[in-house]
Amino acid sequence: MRRYLRIVVLCLACGFCSLLYAFSQLAVSLEEGAGGGGGKPQAAAASWLAGGGRGGARGVGSVGPAAHSGRSDRYGLNVQPIQRMHLAVVACGERLEETVTMLKSAIIFSIRPLQFHIFAEDQLHDSFKGILDSWSFLQTFNYSLYPITFPSENAVEWKKLFKPCASQRLFLPLILKEVDSLLYVDTDILFLRPVDDIWSLLKKFNSTQIAAMAPEHEEPRIGWYNRFARHPYYGKTGVNSGVMLMNMTRMRRKYFKNDMTTVRLRWGDILMPLLKKYKLNITWGDQDLLNIIFFHNPESLFVFPCQWNYRPDHCIYGSNCQEAEEEGIFILHGNRGVYHDDKQPAFRAIYEALRNCSFKDNNIRSLLKPLELELQKTVHTYCGKIYEIFIKQLTKSIQDRYDRPSKER
Repeated sequence: MRRYLRIVVLCLACGFCSLLYAFSQLAVSLEEGAGGGGGKPQAAAASWLAGGGRGGARGVGSVGPAAHSGRSDRYGLNVQPIQRMHLAVVACGERLEETVTMLKSAIIFSIRPLQFHIFAEDQLHDSFKGILDSWSFLQTFNYSLYPITFPSENAVEWKKLFKPCASQRLFLPLILKEVDSLLYVDTDILFLRPVDDIWSLLKKFNSTQIAAMAPEHEEPRIGWYNRFARHPYYGKTGVNSGVMLMNMTRMRRKYFKNDMTTVRLRWGDILMPLLKKYKLNITWGDQDLLNIIFFHNPESLFVFPCQWNYRPDHCIYGSNCQEAEEEGIFILHGNRGVYHDDKQPAFRAIYEALRNCSFKDNNIRSLLKPLELELQKTVHTYCGKIYEIFIKQLTKSIQDRYDRPSKER
């Protein structure tokens, strides 16, 4: 009897020790996975060849608490980190100032931490790094700098497509392999409300949708695709790719229907055949290729309203974006260089106000009155006549972010 009792006690002791070991290992793994030390984001390499890669992140930077993967509460329990929002942009030529202003507008209003993926020509890297490192006091974002990278066998052809570097966006799902979801924007984008709000649209995707864009036109009578396109395009007027929200995990996994073969092709396999078939018929480069892809796969696209990608076409001949009239402009897209000429002074006024704005709370709060005075000078244009929609959402964003007591933010 004593022998059996000893065996039972021994078994209980072994079990207790095993439990202690298991809990200690769990604590270590949680500490490593969500520990408080800052860390730089991993550099994603563009791997165009099996077993090798070209490109990769240079000048990778970490700024503030967004660089920390976790924290501990007062009781010593690890708290899960806030998920970062990933924002990508491609900058070439003289687009440095425009890109920096876009990044500033994203930082000013956003609530959750941001991870910037900046693809730029080599000569711009030092300038980007100097500016972004000078914003380190904000403690709200990380950034990674990447070279412009195309598949080596067709690099020249991709670079010549539309504008230099523009087609880089097509390869983001293949380069940023570790990123699940991403918001791509052109350099001439300005956020007038938090990035958090467009990021939340990812939750509205159904099971088949992999990306979201806005229509190219609201008014078919002035539409480009429905009047001039020599290739398939999505919907009635096509889509504009200047603001593109992507579930890149789904994009990498999906097999796409196409008009080149009865076999469905994955994202990395469909791009070059499409370019070879349509290169003599496309005008807007990578945007046209995206329209062709989603023409054949319409179930894969989530279409968001024009106020998320508001361009001069929405007011140049009179207002035709009803959602913006009702709620204001959420994202301003100053394409065709309107931030830098006198053709659309309302767009330029918004750009210059945000470009010259500092990150100080008082400076941001005082932005509205002088901006409204500048916009009132633009009423001789169709866009200027409805200048209220340019500041309607901007006013709300500033009030929500900066006018509430700090404990409510």
